[in-house]
Amino acid sequence: MFNAYGILPVNRSVYWIGANDRETDKFEGLWDLPLGVAYNSYFIDDERTVLIDTVKSSFMDDFLYRLNHLLNGRRLDYVVVNHMEPDHSGSLGLLRRLYPEAKYVGNAKTLEMLKNFFGIEDGLVEAKEGEMLDIGERKLAFAFAPMVHWPESMATYDATDRLLFSNDIFGGFGALEGGIFDDEVNQDWAIYEMMRYYVNIVGRFAGPAQKALAKVRGLDVAMICPAHGPIWRNDPSYVIGLYEKWSRQETEEGVVVVYGSMYGNTKIASDVIARTLSESGVKKVSVFDISRSNMSFVTTDIWKYAGLILSSCTYNMELFPPMAALLRLLENKMMKGRKIGLCGSFSWSGAALKEMKAFVDRSKGGWTLVDPAIEFKSFPSDDSLALCESLGRNMALAIKGDAR
Repeated sequence: MFNAYGILPVNRSVYWIGANDRETDKFEGLWDLPLGVAYNSYFIDDERTVLIDTVKSSFMDDFLYRLNHLLNGRRLDYVVVNHMEPDHSGSLGLLRRLYPEAKYVGNAKTLEMLKNFFGIEDGLVEAKEGEMLDIGERKLAFAFAPMVHWPESMATYDATDRLLFSNDIFGGFGALEGGIFDDEVNQDWAIYEMMRYYVNIVGRFAGPAQKALAKVRGLDVAMICPAHGPIWRNDPSYVIGLYEKWSRQETEEGVVVVYGSMYGNTKIASDVIARTLSESGVKKVSVFDISRSNMSFVTTDIWKYAGLILSSCTYNMELFPPMAALLRLLENKMMKGRKIGLCGSFSWSGAALKEMKAFVDRSKGGWTLVDPAIEFKSFPSDDSLALCESLGRNMALAIKGDAR
């Protein structure tokens, strides 16, 4: 239970002292947070006191209050910095002034960033791969996870109680509504928000993620304590398996239809395609209006499913700007192994289909084009809608049994 200070026990001598953010609208200024986000910080009460990660600066007051209560007049010995992104490190500057005796533990790149962000240059302990930090009963080991998703990212492992403080790895969006453990929350929600976090924050770095997962597989993990989202104690191996699946870009049988339309004509074509997919036996069809849908939800479903259909109008002799932004994002995510269908419209100068085809060509085989590629002028004619039906049927055939 929460006590008066909002401190939650993780186990016999580890405590959650993080923060729940229900005020920030967009994570990193980009990704919608309809359910908020948690910043998880952990305090270890051993012969030496240890703080693992902090919280975003706007939530420092409650966080520092909880820390001070747990210390109860003792000194803070170590601050382990797994990751320097400000949603985790934002409290470090003030923390240094309040607890100047604490030593900051991080890898070489972390120590450089401590100087750049906060001007902290002394009282530093360089963590090295596999080395142990003796804090009493517990010995903390460090595993580097560069580019998951910053170059200094690392995880901390307590072999005594088999706790993995994984930072952003295995993290997810969503504030913790009372429960901090996976068996205390809606797991369907938690897993979806973990996937949305993976796709949009970590997804580009699938190779580094697989290297980090190889290190995790070598550990005996009873509990995963990430920096966002719930603590995974019920079946950590299941969560690790999900991450492995996502990092390999394995897909499910389903299709995402994304359209960009100014006056509804391209929407008509997209609705026909979506209906034909359903008639062809595709049970999982997601349709997004790219002008109104946050990219984080669109990209998550695109990552999840085997097929994608893009349907866009032309705007000022170029691809409709929201659709162009999506294509830039998909290129950045380096997705591969999926089927794609295209439908473009124009009234006097066609560019939509041409630019979408160029996107497919730049993927160098990452996307496999499904015919027909459709282009219509102004309003979709009966012949154009017949082509839309053909595209829907062909996409259904292309993805059935192709999900990996």
